[in-house]
Amino acid sequence: MVNEIGRGEAGRQYTAAHAAHYVARDLPLALQLYKAVLASHPSTQEADYSRTQVRNLVNAVIPEQKLLEAQMELAVAHFERDGLLDVSNEK
Repeated sequence: MVNEIGRGEAGRQYTAAHAAHYVARDLPLALQLYKAVLASHPSTQEADYSRTQVRNLVNAVIPEQKLLEAQMELAVAHFERDGLLDVSNEK
C-alpha cells in the first residue's frame, strides 16, 4: 500500500507514519502521525489508508474485551446525547 501513495504532502506524511508503524515499530509515534494525516488531509486516499492503519494499530494493542467495552460506552453516550436511551430504566 505504501508504494501507491502520492508524492504530495499527504503522501509524505502517510509514508512517515507507515515507517514509524512498521519499520521503527514506534506505535505511539505512528498513531500521532496517522492522526496528523487525518487532521490535515481528511478527504485524501492517505486519510483512508491512515484510518485503516489506526484500526490495525488499535486492534494490535488493545485487548478485544476492552475494545468492546469502549465501543458499548460510545454507543450509550451517543444514544444518551440524542435522547434515544432512557437511562432511568437501565438495569
